[in-house]
Amino acid sequence: MAPKSDIEIARAATMQPVGEIGAKLGIPADSLLHYGPYKAKLSADYIKSLQDKPDGKLILVTAITPTPAGEGKTTTSVGLGDGLNRIGKQTITCLREPSLGPCFGMKGGAAGGGYAQVVPMEDINLHFTGDMHAIGTAHNLLSALVDNHIYWGNELNIDARRVTWRRVLDMNERALRDIVTSLGGVPNGFPRQSGFDITVASEIMAIFCLARDMDDLEERLSNIVVGYTRDREPVRARDVKGHGPMTVLLRDALMPNLVQTLENNPAFIHGGPFANIAHGCNTVLATTTALKMADYVVTEAGFGADLGAEKFFDIKCRKAGLKPAAAVVVATVRALKMHGGVARGDLGEENVEAVRAGLENLGRHIGNIRKFGVPPVVAINQFIADTDAEMTVVREFCDSLEVNAYVCSHWANGGAGTEELATKVAEIADSGVADFKPLYGDDLPLWDKIRTVAQEIYGADDVSGDATVMNQIKQYEEQGFGKFPVCMAKTQYSFSANPDLKGAPSGFTVPVREVRLSAGAEFLVVICGAIMTMPGLPRVPAANSIHINDKGDVEGLF
Repeated sequence: MAPKSDIEIARAATMQPVGEIGAKLGIPADSLLHYGPYKAKLSADYIKSLQDKPDGKLILVTAITPTPAGEGKTTTSVGLGDGLNRIGKQTITCLREPSLGPCFGMKGGAAGGGYAQVVPMEDINLHFTGDMHAIGTAHNLLSALVDNHIYWGNELNIDARRVTWRRVLDMNERALRDIVTSLGGVPNGFPRQSGFDITVASEIMAIFCLARDMDDLEERLSNIVVGYTRDREPVRARDVKGHGPMTVLLRDALMPNLVQTLENNPAFIHGGPFANIAHGCNTVLATTTALKMADYVVTEAGFGADLGAEKFFDIKCRKAGLKPAAAVVVATVRALKMHGGVARGDLGEENVEAVRAGLENLGRHIGNIRKFGVPPVVAINQFIADTDAEMTVVREFCDSLEVNAYVCSHWANGGAGTEELATKVAEIADSGVADFKPLYGDDLPLWDKIRTVAQEIYGADDVSGDATVMNQIKQYEEQGFGKFPVCMAKTQYSFSANPDLKGAPSGFTVPVREVRLSAGAEFLVVICGAIMTMPGLPRVPAANSIHINDKGDVEGLF
């Protein structure tokens, strides 16, 4: 008999009413705003009532550089949260909301897998509680207000050639990357070049995920720079009266979403910026709220540690004052073999030497985590075809680096498959050995911040940028944005900007193509190589297999 698919496992789950999940955390029934029987938002008033409570321990789950073989970072996050609860540690798992772009594109859903999932899986992967819609609508409202202002006389003297605020769509749609708007004559406005990004790359998403509360949200929205005047002065969202209505659209969305794992443990799923473009972490509000309600909070950061973990540390933790107590680096034998040069079709065959060659990728990630003063632990996400000899090589390598490594079978066994890992993670978190510090200081010049990340985290020799890039950076520093951290946008498939360079490459230069200001989110997006802020669909998108079956159930969602 073939093993059950993720969606079949999720559909067979025995879920508890969300009120019962909330009760486990001491949440009063009237503090939950229900979206059906298994989803709810946590009220802003209740969140405020928690502010004087002590914080639990924050644990980050990150991973090696991703490959088509899969690493299982979200699955491991869920499994670890369940494992901690199994050993008696009250734990909340905090994850990002999936984007419809990858869901219908190449990656598929993002609710975990096997017996380490968050449910209701279909809802979470599709429209959920409408947060993504609210974020996209708020973004596009500001786009409309900017063009409307120009149409009705342009009192602010906005230079239409220097409007930097694009539009967004939560779908992979390469045809919309670069467009011309307002064609069709005088009634439609003034034609100009523009384009679309995916919603999860929007500055609104970044602001949403970094805002501490409603007041902070509105202040950040008001600071968004949408373009420049003919005198090259910045024009902000507040200048076109956009911050008020955007805040209204985001009011309900800002409340964290409470759901559950397959083992009926609580999980917050809230916010979802891309990690290869944006900063790749769930909301500050969900994380800080969970820390007030649980002994341990498990959260993830997108893609490999060079992207997600670096941004989690240098942007989210810096901005929110978070102090992570431990970090789990997820690896699979399959992915290590790909980094060691094995083709995807040959991953089922034992190849100890390829595993050994691929371990340089894991080693660099472990070293990088330590640069932030956070102790790492390795989770080896087990697959059926993994052999004892291959596992032994990984454990011996980790022993040589004085890092604990644990084989985890959470995909097949749920929280029971991570109890050994959970015990060690709790021990490290409770020991207080973590001494978190960002990679660079606020006062370092912007170009030096970019170079520091490239050299210290990616292993690059240097970074390069043409005169346009250097002038952009000079202008941002002159305008007072020099103290912002940098949010690197590059391929997730390599430490370098070349997705074909596997393992732990060296001797390369990271090419900076463009630098975009996110004044409300308070960081600079540094676009490297050929990375796109609006992805395209693959030749055979996941959407081709998604349909409603004869029973009225969704099929093909994974």
